[in-house]
Parts: sequence; C-alpha cells; structure tokens
Amino acid sequence: MKNYSKVTVKAGARTELHDLLGLTGAEISVNELPAGAGVPFVHAHKENEEIYGILAGEGKAVLDGETVTLKEGDWVRVAPATKRQFFAGEKTGIRYICIQVKEGSLQNYTASDAVL
Repeated sequence: MKNYSKVTVKAGARTELHDLLGLTGAEISVNELPAGAGVPFVHAHKENEEIYGILAGEGKAVLDGETVTLKEGDWVRVAPATKRQFFAGEKTGIRYICIQVKEGSLQNYTASDAVL
C-alpha cells in the first residue's frame, strides 16, 4: 500500500478532497463561483476553523457582517463561530481553496514535526 494519495482537480463548482485523498486530519475543498454568484447560505462551525486561499479571480466574504474584499493571492483564517458567506465579483469569478481543521489541534509543524 502506498503512503500517499494523488488526485487531479478539474474546474468545477466544488470538489471535496476528504474522501478522494483519504484525509484523516483535515477537509480540503476547491471551489469555483462564476461572476455574480455567491454561496447560497450563511454558515458557521462548531469546532473547525477554515483557511481560505484565493487561487484566481476576485470577490468578497461577509464575516460576522463585515465585508472583506478578496483577490488572487489572499489568505484568510476564519474562527469556527464566525458567520460566513462568500461571493464572486460582479465581473469576474473566483476560485479558492478551503482548508478546514479542528481549531487548536496543531501541536507540531514543519521542522518540529520532521523526522530526519
């Protein structure tokens, strides 16, 4: 059995990688909204923070009622209880990655988790 998983994500509205990659500590999704579109609901989480990375385009997020503009290269961390909703720009779509992990669970990372 291999110690890694690989998938190719094609353009599309939403691809969740949890099952495709056999993830055990995170959920990752790749999302795409066409110009003028938005996620049709406001939501928050019980335990998981989300990290959003804007891969292409522009848009906005409404986070606890505050509008935050987003463009390619931006990264945003959102605490679990934050009410959130995402929108593409009026003239351009937006493509973004969302990484969802349990808040406060990271103990070691990079060099402190490495075995040399």
